[in-house]
Amino acid sequence: MGDDNVFKTKTLRKAVLVALYGASAVAVTPLTFAQTDTSMQSVSVIGSRRATSSATDTVVPVDVIPLSKISESGGQFDLAQTLTYISPSFNSTRQTGSDGADLVDSAALRGLGSDQTLVLVNGKRRHTTALVNLFGARNRGNTGTDMNAIPMLAIKDVQVLRDGAAAQYGSDAIAGVLDIGLKKSKGCEAVAGFSEYSRRDGKNYLASAYCGVDIGNGGVLGITGEYLDRGRSNRAEDGNPRTIGDSKTKNQTLYLNGELPTVGTGRLYLTAGAQTRDASSGAWARGGIDSDDIPSRNSAAMYPNGFVPFINATIDDRYATIGHRNQVGEWNMDLSQTYGYNKMIYDISNTLNASIANKDLLAGGKGISPTSFNAGGFSFEQLTTNLDFNRYFDGVMGRGLNVAFGAEYRHENYKIYAGEPGSYIDADGVGIGGAAGSQGFPGFQPADQVDANRHNVAAYLDLEADLTDTVKAQGAVRYEKYSDFGSTTTGKLAGSWRVAPTVLLRGSASTGFRAPSLQQMYFSSTFTDFIGGVPTDVVLAPNNSAVTNLAGIPKLKEEKSTSFTLGSTWTPTQAVSVTADLYQIKIKDRIVLSGRFDDSNYPDLATKLATLGVGQAQFFVNSVDTKTKGLDLTASHKTTFGADKLTTFLALNVSKTEVTGIHAPASLKGYEDVLLSEKERLYIEQGAPRSKATLGFDYVHSAWETDLKLIYFGPQTLGTYSGTAAGVANQHYDAKASADLSFTYTINKNMKFTFGGNNIFNVHPTTQNPDETDNGFKYESVQFGLNGASYFGRLYVKF
Repeated sequence: MGDDNVFKTKTLRKAVLVALYGASAVAVTPLTFAQTDTSMQSVSVIGSRRATSSATDTVVPVDVIPLSKISESGGQFDLAQTLTYISPSFNSTRQTGSDGADLVDSAALRGLGSDQTLVLVNGKRRHTTALVNLFGARNRGNTGTDMNAIPMLAIKDVQVLRDGAAAQYGSDAIAGVLDIGLKKSKGCEAVAGFSEYSRRDGKNYLASAYCGVDIGNGGVLGITGEYLDRGRSNRAEDGNPRTIGDSKTKNQTLYLNGELPTVGTGRLYLTAGAQTRDASSGAWARGGIDSDDIPSRNSAAMYPNGFVPFINATIDDRYATIGHRNQVGEWNMDLSQTYGYNKMIYDISNTLNASIANKDLLAGGKGISPTSFNAGGFSFEQLTTNLDFNRYFDGVMGRGLNVAFGAEYRHENYKIYAGEPGSYIDADGVGIGGAAGSQGFPGFQPADQVDANRHNVAAYLDLEADLTDTVKAQGAVRYEKYSDFGSTTTGKLAGSWRVAPTVLLRGSASTGFRAPSLQQMYFSSTFTDFIGGVPTDVVLAPNNSAVTNLAGIPKLKEEKSTSFTLGSTWTPTQAVSVTADLYQIKIKDRIVLSGRFDDSNYPDLATKLATLGVGQAQFFVNSVDTKTKGLDLTASHKTTFGADKLTTFLALNVSKTEVTGIHAPASLKGYEDVLLSEKERLYIEQGAPRSKATLGFDYVHSAWETDLKLIYFGPQTLGTYSGTAAGVANQHYDAKASADLSFTYTINKNMKFTFGGNNIFNVHPTTQNPDETDNGFKYESVQFGLNGASYFGRLYVKF
């Protein structure tokens, strides 16, 4: 890379960072490359395996989001919410009334599903959660990665690759890739924070500390500990017994990240993290003596005024990577082993098993049941072994060629654990009294238990060439073979052309895939309902089970995608920067969770299911094709007024996802409206706003810094609880804007205090008919949620 191009790269990267993330990005040191030991000192940027890449010299769009300032003074206390208000391509909305989805915030890029975004930590694959989202306003039927299992203060930056990258990184990278880079700098720092909503609930208490210490001979180890206590919020109207708002969580997290020199240029590196989360959300309320819920779902002796069951869970998350980088001849080699584990066990409290209460009543008792139950849960484990090589050949194919190749082996395990009998049994056994199982969340039954394993092997080749001083090209191909559904091959071609010193054009075309998750293949949930007085199972049936085989549901296979991007960057001066990227993503055979098939919508199938004692059934199936088109745009300007500094930036994403085809299995032909109802179609197409923008102003005056952000959330249309019932209109949510304002005072070089508010004008989504929303409230958890304004304070200390 010539001196002029190095200067352009540094200048352009800084300008783009300012454009996306405000004045804090200006303080980030531009990428520099050492003249010796380049394998150890150079910087890696997601989307390129070249050791000397920079974020704006890559041939596809990459955002580098520095989190140092944000973790010190930001108004959000967890990673998912922080990225939601920074990156327009990223969406994460807290759910309410959605069972387990209330306890783990799902996250996604470009309006696609959470399982179509790959998350890495320090360039290594991070595991997904054990949870499958079954309810809620988005990501239904998806698994995803729990972004909030990593403490903010442990993170150096987040790189967002806004391009299909399955050919480079494997399954899940259809929408793009998030790479979370952890700190390993020396020194110590700490943050204490508090926030609450304007309604004086949802109180957050944050205590976090990081220390980077010397180890061995020239090594460093970063240690981060965090405690986050988030209180419950409730937006239910007066007289509504439900609890509607943020779930209650207590997170205790410890993370380590470091490296140690070995022989020659070698480095032994380690990342390890653990989080324990105690979380609780409110289920739907059960009525008292004036309702129809007695004796079917309540006992007059226990809750005469009704009750709200609480769905509680203990979530354990573990992650570790150990590896070694060194040089073998002229090649850089990286060998690593990564371990990921997520376990979620439910405990249902303030509840009852109505059938137990009814049996007690029939036996002459008062009608009493236990009030809490262990309802079982699930776990997911992933072990990934990587061996990677890369080398830059100077003068080959023009100015130079980078060659990277490698292999991966991954083993996965998924388990479902049964709950205690009281959480699922029908105690009275006759169907004339109370319903079976714990109210709010029936426990997993012994028949639901599973212990499933699979493995896959992969090999890839990645080439990146400097054809001329101004033209770059990249190509990648990847082969993967899974033990449970077969093999797939994907490829990618990309290129960039610097048509002028200030203008870069770039584009890419790729194929991709997403393997069905073990959670989608093996998740099983059964609860008992009474149809005509006969106890009948309502089943979410796993793939290749007796139910799905009887229904003619084929074995799950991979989703396949094609992706195209075309964009440019323009930096006419060091004070002005503009980037724009168009994209299109087509996904074939997308996996969806079907509607419930029963006697009301498919009598012939219901008759067959009845032979298994099943009254209603739903399942995962490869049945939907979608097309997503969009635009990512950023623009910034920075200026000075004497010693004062003002940075103005705009970031915008506009996207549209459409269902282009529904391919029902032969056994379900003619029942496409049950397989994918209009309600479910709208969740896929508009689960996230189709447009989102952030306009920010950051002004620095002496010891004070003022940060104002206006976040625009475009309109959304969602389906109704009644589906296509006559006279029922879909839910339309108007476009809304949220304003965040904060002030930071630098007390001295090692201490600063920040205070401010989020959504300071207390804006809420458009009101709907509560009888037609999925969560039974006057609006869904859409756009920026339902809680309204909040206020916060943070104290940051460096020592």
